Amino acid sequence: MIRIVESEQHASAPVLAAYSYCEAVTGQQARNFAYGIRLLPTPKRRAMSALYAFSRRVDDIGDGALADDVKAARLKDTRALLDRIRDGAVEDDDTDPVAVALAHAARSFPIPLDGLDELIDGVLADVRGETYETWDDLKVYCRCVAGAIGRLSLGVFGTEPGARGAERAPEYADTLGLALQLTNILRDIREDAEGGRTYLPADDLAKFGCSAGFHGPIPPEGSDFAGLIHFEVRRARALFAEGYQLLPMLDRRSGACVAAMAGIYRRLLDRIARDPEAVLRGRVSLPGREKAYVAVRGLSGLDTRHVSRQTVRRRA
Repeated sequence: MIRIVESEQHASAPVLAAYSYCEAVTGQQARNFAYGIRLLPTPKRRAMSALYAFSRRVDDIGDGALADDVKAARLKDTRALLDRIRDGAVEDDDTDPVAVALAHAARSFPIPLDGLDELIDGVLADVRGETYETWDDLKVYCRCVAGAIGRLSLGVFGTEPGARGAERAPEYADTLGLALQLTNILRDIREDAEGGRTYLPADDLAKFGCSAGFHGPIPPEGSDFAGLIHFEVRRARALFAEGYQLLPMLDRRSGACVAAMAGIYRRLLDRIARDPEAVLRGRVSLPGREKAYVAVRGLSGLDTRHVSRQTVRRRA
């Protein structure tokens, strides 16, 4: 994948101010994401913050307290704004800093903006209160709200010239997004239940006696809640293992960013696996020192080298 990146001197003062706004939004509302993208060079970090700020706006509409018809109307307006960005109709002096920053990022990098349409589709599914019978059904939703973000991010990262198997990079980025989203779903089981949402497949809930839902700090009576969590953890770990094949295709700093963000979620997954009922008592998180370790590990290239060795063994 060839990247054409505008140099910093081509970013006007309004564009730089717009990026600063997006970076502030990212730092305040997405600590794990912000931790990863700080490993990127400035142009890529700013582009990623613009992607996050736009995505955050979409998510906030879906998560807010507005009536469903108002949410749908605002999502329609947001899609119209995306069309303006895609058509090059947003000027540097536009009053919407997120639009200004994303428009500049889209001129600087080959970002597949259709992925943001998929995100809007996914949030509309939330507004409609859709539930999922099977993992295949849930995968469609996860690809909209997270796999698409992986593919959008790849537009910023790019792949290294001559990287073996680079044609599969979008597939691996998508799969890594699924792994992160499934981890999010497990972490937020109780919070989502309190908001009237259930994401785990109905088939899985029934299999482990959890169809009654999760409305308190203890599992449903007679259920195998730990069995359910461990089943989903295995699924997420398989997705991480496949998605990690993206790492050797990226440059060092982009690979470090992906390894850091994915590494934080993999460690969250490990914590959930060790104490499944923790997700019913509150939000599982990592301390700052552990996030710092993950970042250092990403910069060192340990994860990338590990994946490369595994790939070589499979091919041998």
